[in-house]
Amino acid sequence: MNLFFEESGDFKAGTVLSQQGEAYQVELQTGKRTKVKARDILFQFASPDPAQLLSDAKAVAEDVDLDFLWEVAGQEEFGYADLGNEYFGHEPKPHEAAGLLLRLHSSPIYFYKKGKGRYKAAPEASLKAALAGIEKKKQQAVIQAQYVEQLKAQQLPDAFKPIVLQLLFKPDKNSIEYKALEEASAAMQMTPQRLLLATGGIASPKQLHLSKFLFESFPKGTRFPAITVPDVQSLPVAEVQAFSIDDVTTTEIDDAFSIVRQPDGQVRVGIHIAAPGLGIKRNDALDAIARQRLSTVYMPGDKITMLPDELVEAFTLAEGRTCPALSLYATLDPSDWSVVSTETRAEAVPIAANLRHNDLDDVVTEENLAAGAGDYAHKADIELLWQWAQVLEKARMVKRESFGLKPEQANRVDFNFYVENDVVSIVRRKRGAPLDKIVAELMIFANSTWGKLMHDHGVPGIYRAQGGGGGGWAAKMQVRMVTHAAPHQGLGVDQYAWSTSPLRRYTDLVNQWQILACAEHGVTAPLVAPFKPKDADLFAIVSAFDAAYAAYADFQSGMERYWCLRWLAQENAKHVNAVVLKDEVLRLVDIPLIIRLPGMPQVARGTQVKLDLIRWDEVDLTVEARLIEVTTASAETDAVTIEDDEIAIAETEANAESVQE
Repeated sequence: MNLFFEESGDFKAGTVLSQQGEAYQVELQTGKRTKVKARDILFQFASPDPAQLLSDAKAVAEDVDLDFLWEVAGQEEFGYADLGNEYFGHEPKPHEAAGLLLRLHSSPIYFYKKGKGRYKAAPEASLKAALAGIEKKKQQAVIQAQYVEQLKAQQLPDAFKPIVLQLLFKPDKNSIEYKALEEASAAMQMTPQRLLLATGGIASPKQLHLSKFLFESFPKGTRFPAITVPDVQSLPVAEVQAFSIDDVTTTEIDDAFSIVRQPDGQVRVGIHIAAPGLGIKRNDALDAIARQRLSTVYMPGDKITMLPDELVEAFTLAEGRTCPALSLYATLDPSDWSVVSTETRAEAVPIAANLRHNDLDDVVTEENLAAGAGDYAHKADIELLWQWAQVLEKARMVKRESFGLKPEQANRVDFNFYVENDVVSIVRRKRGAPLDKIVAELMIFANSTWGKLMHDHGVPGIYRAQGGGGGGWAAKMQVRMVTHAAPHQGLGVDQYAWSTSPLRRYTDLVNQWQILACAEHGVTAPLVAPFKPKDADLFAIVSAFDAAYAAYADFQSGMERYWCLRWLAQENAKHVNAVVLKDEVLRLVDIPLIIRLPGMPQVARGTQVKLDLIRWDEVDLTVEARLIEVTTASAETDAVTIEDDEIAIAETEANAESVQE
């Protein structure tokens, strides 16, 4: 005796070897033996043999006309045998019954299974919808195959053009476009990014990196809504002639300086900061724009400003204009450069000049300043500021040492990137050059002084703190943002509140509002300042700024690395000099490109080596190199003369703070 039965959702046939109650021992055509329960048996048959039955049943199933079978079935639940009588016109033979069951079971959109051997025809509307869905999938499969062939031929399908970025960075993995891109990429053994670059969907690796950042950080684009530039109330005009010192590419001029020599021999130094806080008010439309962006985004050759151009133009400290400013005046005793007094006020400041590094760096040197040599604008003022800046720096270093930190290193090198028509220039600038030091020290002085002003008035602000935290050394030296005054040990100051770049950083704009309240209202400032003590919104700003600023910094770092690789191609660089930072980590001497060289011999930090650049990748931003030779340690270990990792943590942040100002 043979059985036709259902097992694990599949139909099988076999020969009965034995029976025990309602269980049968059955041998399948493959020779495998299985235990079959009576409830799973559909019918018994004597002939043909099981293998032949299954073969004949498959032939019958293929011949069954599904549409006719569906019409015959009607709308009531039925058993397969009853339907077989109507369909075949006679009681189904074993192979016909099996074939009918195979066909019913394999057609779930036509027939719903209701039990062992029992089915129900699908309603007409449901059947039509299901058949339409199948037809749609067939058509999509054809289209998908066409997309794959186009991509493999390095042609971008028209349907891909408006969704290229979405396909790369936030794809709908059920879409035929994504499936086609994945299939074609696998076939060509390329990443989707490289395939879309090859097809022209992405114009260049530079566009790839920029587009990814914009897609994630500026999903609505970088255009500003239409704005109305606010009027600023009439301000007293300062009796100074101020000047700024910036890079040639700077358009958001936040800070300027002035010198007034007093009849009693004292000197009044003015630090003048652009004052958009006089026009932008908390929770107005302009504040919403600034708070959404939180900072200007920088990249070699371009930037995405925090504020609209019209607003920047209205408040930037441009040459030849009298500009709204928040001024910090420090009265100094030139005999020892001690600070006699300070005063903060809002006023209109005449800007006599916008000085540029590229015009002055070669002439304003330590040697020329010491000898009084050179001829340049505001020479006497710059010489005076240089003397004070050195005193300020020395005081900070003493304070650093009181925190247990060693002095900052002065022999590091910065790099400026200039890009024009996709040609990059990377210019080395020694950190701590006189003009840099003047600006950095005066900005640190202003941020520390205004931080104390807010603290003394009981007004909250946004501070940068370092040291004094919990955990190990690295955790303690991690810079954190807080809303109360706290030491910044790396900089060597008792408190440090970013306040000197309100056109470029939202934290500085917030602090400017608070400082203006202190300057105008004195002891009643806590009552009228835009942000009151323990204002939850201030904590939200700190959190959002931290996240955005970190993302912007990562992007800037990535784009600088991209332009370093472009420089290698542009200069046809093959053999290059590098300096060892630590173990297998090196940095090229001519550009700030970091390379990891596995298997690097153990050498001292600061040792110079020569490398052979094998290849580099502007998509992955990777470099492959091999060591040619190890030279003697260089006298100019500009980026690596650190004594241990703990000191490096403090110094890295301190130097970054100075550069950012």
